[in-house]
Amino acid sequence: QLQLVESGGGLVQPGGSLRLSCAASGFTLEDYAIAWFRQAPGKEREVVACIAMSDGSMFYGDFVRGRFTISRDNAKNTVYLQMNSLKPEDTAVYYCNAHNGANWVWGQGTQVTVSS
Repeated sequence: QLQLVESGGGLVQPGGSLRLSCAASGFTLEDYAIAWFRQAPGKEREVVACIAMSDGSMFYGDFVRGRFTISRDNAKNTVYLQMNSLKPEDTAVYYCNAHNGANWVWGQGTQVTVSS
């Protein structure tokens, strides 16, 4: 089955860093567009970062641009989200997603909490 499994979430202090991983199985990530989403309590789900399938270009939400970096390791079939300079408002459940038009695959999410 097509599956994505997130890991790396946890509790971090403001200004700290965290690296999220999303491991794919049942399909090859390089054949899909990739995105990280997040959803905080009482807020709508929003896109954090993505990798376009067409040319591999990276795009970021304005609220994280310059702090977060999305990357893909084709050998490991894993996508990462490096998060630096974390703020309390970054607290949310983070989800990875892969799609190619025919298939949409979602992970179960990993909790990120930024608090002192």
